[in-house]
Amino acid sequence: MIVITAPTGNIGRHLLSELLESAPAAGEELRVIVRDPARLPDAARGRVEVVTGSHADAEVLDRAFEGADAVFWLVPPDSSLAPQDAYSGFTRPAAEALVAHRVGRVVGVSALGRGTPLAERAGLVTASLAMDDLIADTGVAYRALANPSFFENLLEETDSIREKGVFTDSADADRKAPFVAVADIAATAARLLLDRTWTGTGSVPVLGPRDLSPNDVARILTEQLGRPVRYERQSLDEMYGALIGYGLDEAFVQGVVDMKRAKDEGLDAGVARTPDTASPTTFEQWCTRTLVPAVLS
Repeated sequence: MIVITAPTGNIGRHLLSELLESAPAAGEELRVIVRDPARLPDAARGRVEVVTGSHADAEVLDRAFEGADAVFWLVPPDSSLAPQDAYSGFTRPAAEALVAHRVGRVVGVSALGRGTPLAERAGLVTASLAMDDLIADTGVAYRALANPSFFENLLEETDSIREKGVFTDSADADRKAPFVAVADIAATAARLLLDRTWTGTGSVPVLGPRDLSPNDVARILTEQLGRPVRYERQSLDEMYGALIGYGLDEAFVQGVVDMKRAKDEGLDAGVARTPDTASPTTFEQWCTRTLVPAVLS
């Protein structure tokens, strides 16, 4: 039995699709924790066991983890909370349930940066790494998917790209960094969840096929859309003010700013890309399938 949290989210929906294809042949049953079962895809109906509720709820987790062999763990972002509460606070009931139900293996969504000088002052990433430690300390076999920024973050810039030909972030325009599609993260998670041979704890980096700078992204978008797209760098102070203006928790906003600062100082550069850490989807492929249709819609 594999339990999937957040099965309708960006990563979880890809993972659910992958496991619906591959789990039956491996003799694995699927169970999902979901707030609104109506959001599950039609392909899942009648093929997965559904536990309705939040995976922050101890009673929901008690039902979901009963008889589970493996769990996919993803903490949904909550900008109303300080980072430690958003990650470790959310995960603490799960850590207790993992022990109570003797779950064997957990695959969690986390971040790059462990072991780097920046890890202790990287805001949301620091909180995510602390969450990994909380899960690992239960004694469960644990693999943290160590991810860089997602291609899908650019979907928040769709209107600006369409209307002004501009996207913004806080990174230096020429700083190259790993960049990944969430579908590749889901594929890695599926492989680990179906593999019963691994033990202990560790990180599994998912780095995408190559590093890209914001200027690289602007060039590719210009080529894909057939019209100019440029990158506009936003200062961290401007970012802080804008996010506070949206009513987000002040500590959470500071966590975002600290993460962005650490990334621009090389937080994601600590792991070499090898055949084991690279993933296949190129930014060009993702743009063609996802971003370009969104911009042109």
